Amino acid sequence: MDNGDNGDKRAKGREIVAKLFSTGPVGEFIPMPKRFREMTVNNVFGEAWQGEDLELTERSLVTCAMLIALARDDEMRVHFTGARNLGIPRAKLEELITHSAHYAGWPAAVGGFRALADVWPPEE
Repeated sequence: MDNGDNGDKRAKGREIVAKLFSTGPVGEFIPMPKRFREMTVNNVFGEAWQGEDLELTERSLVTCAMLIALARDDEMRVHFTGARNLGIPRAKLEELITHSAHYAGWPAAVGGFRALADVWPPEE
């Protein structure tokens, strides 16, 4: 049974997902069962991505930085697409990756640049 809180989380989560992933090949990156997808929308985007202390673009950049540090290339592709859809300039993502190299290591940064180029080629 769904209570109002879950419905509210779902609605808020769908709103964030629509902003982040309105364009781009995100579906290719995230093949997941319906139940897991619903948990992601409700809990990750409907709860963790909510709040007034960080702007949506700040949450996006923090997420990208963590994924770079963790060398999660597939997820970087998804969230670099989201950052682009939010209007974050490519140059800012390049600087984020460069800065991350000093804390997460050069291989993590190289993976970040590779992932960024996959979804947002430098010449665009």
